[in-house]
Amino acid sequence: MRARKPAILLAAAALTSTTTLAATAAPAGAAGPCGSGYTRVGVYNIGIEKYGYRTGILEVYYSSGTGKNCALTYGDGPYANTTSWKGVVISRGDGSGKDSDAGNYQYYAGPVYVSAAGQCIDVEGISPSWTSVKLDNVHCG
Repeated sequence: MRARKPAILLAAAALTSTTTLAATAAPAGAAGPCGSGYTRVGVYNIGIEKYGYRTGILEVYYSSGTGKNCALTYGDGPYANTTSWKGVVISRGDGSGKDSDAGNYQYYAGPVYVSAAGQCIDVEGISPSWTSVKLDNVHCG
């Protein structure tokens, strides 16, 4: 009987941990950084080519319901969770509809939006101010 008691306690602890993790997980329909209905369609590294490590991350989202793209730039490496220059720019592939956000932010720049259903977009992420990734005519839809 004594051999079973530790096994029961271990099983109870495992069940408690699993229940706690499940209770803290975000619901499947939770809104992302751009709002509800947006799906992430691209993640791009900033700084790897220049420094050998990532200084930021550009994320691009799309909502088929609204026909809008959204973008944000997060700091990474030495620029993660620290106030530093971060910027993001988005527009249609022809340069129209431009939206941008930049400044000294702790976590991210954006979100910025452009209506581009059936069109390509241009998007740029900057982190820090002298390092960027720019993509032209991407996420065509």
